Amino acid sequence: MSANESKQVPPTVSLVAGAVAGGVEAAATYPFEFAKTRVQLHSDPAHPRPRNPFLVVSEVFRKEGTRALYKGCSSLIIGSMGKDAIRFLSFDAIKNAYKDTETGALTPMRNMLAGMTAGVVASIFAVTPTERIKTALIDDARGEKRFRSGLHAVRVLYQEHGFFALYRGFAGTTLKQAGATAFRMGTYNILKDFENTRYVEQSVATNFANGSIAGIVTTYATQPFDTIKTRSQSARGATTMEAFRSILADDGVKGFWRGTAMRLGRTIFSGGILFTVYEQVAALLDPIVAPKSR
Repeated sequence: MSANESKQVPPTVSLVAGAVAGGVEAAATYPFEFAKTRVQLHSDPAHPRPRNPFLVVSEVFRKEGTRALYKGCSSLIIGSMGKDAIRFLSFDAIKNAYKDTETGALTPMRNMLAGMTAGVVASIFAVTPTERIKTALIDDARGEKRFRSGLHAVRVLYQEHGFFALYRGFAGTTLKQAGATAFRMGTYNILKDFENTRYVEQSVATNFANGSIAGIVTTYATQPFDTIKTRSQSARGATTMEAFRSILADDGVKGFWRGTAMRLGRTIFSGGILFTVYEQVAALLDPIVAPKSR
C-alpha cells in the first residue's frame, strides 16, 4: 500500500501479516542471532570463547551439533510473532493518525516517531519477556544447563526471582526496540514514500531491497542498546547499569558494538524477509478482510 494513498491497512491485516512475517524472519535467521548473543555474553576466563561470530557458529556446530544452534529458537519465534504483530499493528495505526489528511503522506520525522512509539509498545507487551527467555536459554546452554525448555526457564526464573525476572533488561530492551523500530520501519517507509512519488513499482525485489537497507541503518544505530540488553538478560541477569559497566570493564567502548558483524548479517536478510513477507501476506489478506472492515 502506498503511503501516499488514503487507503488504510485494516487492523486485522496488520496483526496477522505482522505475526506471519515475524515468525518466518525469526526462523530463517536464528543462527545469526544465536552467534551474536553468544559473542555478547560474558567470557569465562578458564574457557575463552571465539570473538568472531562465524567461528562461534563453526565451534558450536562441531562440538554440539546443529540442534544447539537453534537453542532458544522457539522462544524467539513466538516472541517475534507477537512483537511484529504488535509492532505492525501499532505502526499502521499510529501512521494513520499522523499522516497528512489530504495527501496521506508522512514526513520522515513522523515516520520515525511512529516507529519509535510502536517499538515501545512491542517491548512492553512482547519483546522483553521473550528476549529474556531466549537469552537465558542461550547463556545457560554453554554452562549450567539448568533449563530444559523455554517454559521450564520461565518457571525457574519466576520461582527464583518473581514476575519481574521476565523483565530483566527492560530499559535496554525498550531503548533498543524504540530505536530499532524507529529506524527500521521509519527508513523502510521513507524509502517507500520516496519511490511512490517517483512511480517506482513496488515488487518483491523492491520490498526486499528496502527492508535490507533499513536493516543496515538499524544495526549501526542501535547496536549498543542490543549489547546492553543481552548482558542484562543473561542466565544470571543484571541491571542495565551493571550490564553497562561490565561491557566497559571487559572491552571498553568498542565492546558496545560487539556482535555487529553477525547482527548486520542477520538484519540485512531479516529486514528483507520481514517486509517482503508482510507486504505479500497483507496483499493476500486485504481483499478478504477489507470489505468487512470498511
